[in-house]
Order: sequence, then C-alpha cells, then structure tokens
Amino acid sequence: MASQAVQLRVEDSQVVMDNGILQVYLSNPGGFVTGIQYNGIDNLLETLNEKDNRGYWDVVWSEAGSTGTTGTFERIVGTSFNVIMENEEQVEISFTRKWDPSLKGKRAPLNIDKRYVMLRNSAGFYSYAIFEHLQEWPAFNIPQIRIVYKLRKDKFHYMAVSDDRQRFMPLPDDRLPGRGKELVPPEAVLLVNPVEPDFKGEVDDKYQYSSENKDLMVHGWISSQSEDDPAMGLWVILPSNEFRSGGLLKQNLTSHVGPISLAMFLSAHYAGEDIVLKLQPNEPWKKVFGPTFVYLNSLLNGDDPLELWEDAKNQMKEEVQSWPYDFPASEDFQKSSQRGSLCGTLLVRDRCVSDENIIAEGAYVGLATPGEAGSWQRECKGYQFWTRANEEGYFSIDNIRSGDYNLYAWVPGFIGEYWNNVVLTITPGCEINLGDIIFEPPRDGPTLWEIGIPDRSAAGFYVPDPNPKYINKLFVNHPDNKFRQYGLWERYAELYPNEDLIYTVGVSDYTKDWFFAHVPRKQEDGSYQGTTWQIKFNLDDVEASNIYRLRLALASANISELQVRVNDPKQDPPLFTTGVIGKDNAIARHGIHGLYWLFSIDVPGLLLEKSVNIIFLTQTMASGPLALFQGIMYDYIRLEGPNPFPHQKIH
Repeated sequence: MASQAVQLRVEDSQVVMDNGILQVYLSNPGGFVTGIQYNGIDNLLETLNEKDNRGYWDVVWSEAGSTGTTGTFERIVGTSFNVIMENEEQVEISFTRKWDPSLKGKRAPLNIDKRYVMLRNSAGFYSYAIFEHLQEWPAFNIPQIRIVYKLRKDKFHYMAVSDDRQRFMPLPDDRLPGRGKELVPPEAVLLVNPVEPDFKGEVDDKYQYSSENKDLMVHGWISSQSEDDPAMGLWVILPSNEFRSGGLLKQNLTSHVGPISLAMFLSAHYAGEDIVLKLQPNEPWKKVFGPTFVYLNSLLNGDDPLELWEDAKNQMKEEVQSWPYDFPASEDFQKSSQRGSLCGTLLVRDRCVSDENIIAEGAYVGLATPGEAGSWQRECKGYQFWTRANEEGYFSIDNIRSGDYNLYAWVPGFIGEYWNNVVLTITPGCEINLGDIIFEPPRDGPTLWEIGIPDRSAAGFYVPDPNPKYINKLFVNHPDNKFRQYGLWERYAELYPNEDLIYTVGVSDYTKDWFFAHVPRKQEDGSYQGTTWQIKFNLDDVEASNIYRLRLALASANISELQVRVNDPKQDPPLFTTGVIGKDNAIARHGIHGLYWLFSIDVPGLLLEKSVNIIFLTQTMASGPLALFQGIMYDYIRLEGPNPFPHQKIH
C-alpha cells in the first residue's frame, strides 16, 4: 500500500504537518509545538499547560557586562510564518522573529529562524534554528539555548536516559510544598508525601540525570500501558555534537520529572560563566542549532515496553549515520558536499614512561575554533567535531563544516592537552591527512609517586554511600553512578569528624582513602571551614639543589582556592596558590567532574627531607549560604623527581 504523502494545513492560528503516522500542531505565527497526535491519542503534550508552554525553543540572555549564568528567560516567539518547502516527500516550515533597535532591552538582539521538518514515512519530526547577530547590534551574553518538550503527566511515567539509567518517575505534583521538601540546592526535593507511596523518602533532582555529550544521543519517556492504551515512546534524538558547546565531556540535562525532555545546545551547567556565550561590540555571529529529531514509537499490547527503548536506540543510530542530513532547506546548514574530512595518527612521547612513542589509544581528538590548549572546553560560538582514536591511535573526522579550526586532543592516562597551534582550513571536499602527530604531555622528571588516574574525572576515588535519608533508588548498588546520590558532600565531615584526610603514599589506597571531593567541613554551629588534606611520603634521597615538580590535575573547581605547602603547614605565603577558581558547581549537581584544570608547581629540593615529607593541600574557601559546595575534585596528583637530563627539557 502506498504511504501517505506529507500534507500541510495552514489555518489562521495554527499550522498542521501530517504524514499519516503523526500530526504536529504549531501555533501560527509563534511557532510553538502545541500538539502531537499519534497512535490514536489526541495530544501527547501536556494539555493542562498553556499552548506556549508545551513544546518551545527558549534562550536566556543578559546585557553586556553582566556576570554570572542567569539572565532574562525568553521563549522564542515567531512573528512571521513561511512555507519553505511543500511536496509529497517533505514539508519544511519557518517561524522567524526579527530584531530591531526598538526592541533593545526587551528581546535578545538576535534574528531567529525556527524550522520544523516532516518527511514521508517518518515517525517523527525535526527541528532546527538559525541564530544570527548582526555586527552593528548591541553586545550581549547568552547563557542558555535549548528546546523543551513537556509531555502529559497522566500518561508518561517511565523515563530512559541510558541503558543503566531508567526508571518509573515521580509526578511533578510530588515536588510541590506539602508533598515535597525543598533541599539545598532547591532543584533537589525530598519526597515526603508523594502521590505514589513507593517514592516516599527519595530525593528527586533533574541534575541526577545529566549526561556527557558523548553519551547524550537519545533520551525520553515511555507511556503507561493498559488494555485500551498500548505503550508509546517519545524520544529526543541528537544525531550530532557539532552544534553543542564544550566538547564531548560537557554535561547537559536530559529528561526529568515533568515529564520533560530537553535538547540542550548551550548551557552553563558544569562549566559556569566560562562557557557563557559573550558577543562583543561589533561582533557578527551566526550558528545553526540542530536539526534534532523527535521520534515516536508504539507497541502491540502484550509486548515488553522496554522494546521501545531498544527501538529508539536503533533509530538514533540511523539518524547518526544519516548526518549531515540532506533535507534541511536552509543554506546555512552545510550538506556533505560542502564539508571536508581529516585524519591522522596520534602518538604520545613520554620518555619517563617509554623510550618508544606510545600509541594514543582511545584519545579524544577534535577540531574547534582556533584558540589555546584546552580552549575547546570553554568555546561556545563555533562548531566542534570530535572523535576517539582507535587502538592504533588512528583517528578520522568526517563531515567537517567548512571553516578554520585548530586540532585539539587529550589522552586518558596522560595529563595535559595537545594543541597544534596551526590553523587548519577545511574546504568543501578536502581530505587532509596529518600523518603522525606527537603529543608530549607535561613532564620534567620521573614519577616519584602518583594518586589517581589521569582521566579528567574523580570517579576513581572514594565515593561514600549516601545518607539513607536522601537516596535515589536508581543509584543504589550502582557503582558507575554512585556519585549521583544527593548529599554526598556532607559525608566528609562524618568520615573525618575531628581531623582532615591524611593519605600515606605506599600505604593508602586512593580508591578507598581519598575522598572524591575536597569540601569544607560543617561546624557544630552550622558554619563551614576550609580543610587541609595531607599527603605523606618518604624520600630515600633528596637533591637539595634541584627542582622537583608537583602536578595537580583537577576535575572540577567551584569558587575554590587551593593552597600548597611543603613540610610546613603554616608556610606563609604558601608555596603555591591557584587563587580563587571555578564556578562549575559540579559537586552540588552530582557531576563527577566539571572543567579540567592543570597546575604544575616547582618544589625546591631545599624544602624536602631525606625521610618523611608532607604536602599540605588547603581548600580555603568556605563562606556564604552555599559554602558546602565550595570545593574541588581532583583528577590526578603526581610528584616528579628532578630532570635527569638537565640540559634538555623532557617535554
């Protein structure tokens, strides 16, 4: 039987895209998704909400010079509607809003073109948008850009974010006063009298379901099943990372209680103000976000609803293989023929580990806007293209948008960043082979001792069991996600009530004896104070006239100052201080890392003893109502001996 052609119905106040599988209703000319009709259900979106509060794009923006990560929240309202393409195979429609100086202070100074696309035989619809800021317009900041879908709370109760993070979820009503008790931070709510008694005593927090971009390709909801109502799934699929800021490890929100599903493009979560997009005076900017795909599926009665998740993953793989899509009509979305490719082999040269070059197996290799080493994790205006090297260190990046880039890389197991400091210009159809690339990680001398594994995460350290009063049942007996429980930061003072952590090299085990977060201690009066951790180690020999090197790799920092002292806890000034750094808030938001920091500290041999030595690490900051979240997470610590080849730098 021939499939139904795609049809478009344009009415005074709404537009309907229909391909026989589903119907999508959009407000005209606002461009809000007001309804999704599928599988005999009139609307999968929350009909209790106003029409502009069901499916929408939004932006948070602030005036130039503003600090922080907040601003004016603005749902993007189209002011004119246009049909871009209409035939039996495809409908593409556009809702645009233009900016002019009369809107200064009232609307973000952007031209925005929201596009929606429906294809024949497709069980879903696509959305993308073109954001543009003209050179003569005001400078301003953008902390957040996203799409939001709010589903019916009477139907969608089971959420799936990944294979190992899916569960029946509480209702939004359970978070309201009387049923839920707000915690600190307020996004976390203790369910004290939930509608469904099974959830009593659990903590609900949307940040517990965040994912790294590399793992954030499909997530969504499965509806409850009944005799008359077979289970359905609604899934948000993000087929590419190229339009998302901050690289593969940047964490973003996914789905959470509502039921809500998000497509996050730009956000300050787990990075802070460092990743807020700041357009300067006389700076033009244009970027395409998406397309993303909303995918719908359903089951016959009696089938296992979890098959919908497996099917959604398969659909995600199809979307990824189809990228870049050939159907978007906007010239701003580059097709395959307008893109280029790049390949090479990454090797690591670390003479204190091996005389031979080491294969950079599993290395993260990417192209991003030209900058400095590591600048990609704060970059948010351009496009990024990432891959992982194979077991031979070989990497290949296809379908790179035309433009100028630097090559960046980092290798699990090694500290530091690779950066080529050469502008690579990608042109349509180009195939660049870089051959062998040598990454020389920071190194001055042999390793005397080390704590942890350099992988930009604190996951390898000791993560305590949660307080039984504040658990999320999903993460009980879940070793890979234990850090997502609420309130783990409070366990530090319980484990170390009188004195701070002391780690003895060669005796202690970092998986059991190194707390995952260096946080302040709560006092009896409710205030907090900074804490000093100690690393004790023996040296059989000391070269007093030489320099030793301490490497501190941090997985996260939040309004913290880390001071380093050697063998004298009162050394003033300290041997080294980071100064106040970081605003990634990863501790409070159950992220095991935020932004990566690397500090290399010269330790004069004169300060060391030919016996027991102690390095004192003091996190000094502990003030204000959120003092308990002022802390750092370590990635890896290493002490290097003096350079055995003083006339040649090892790195």
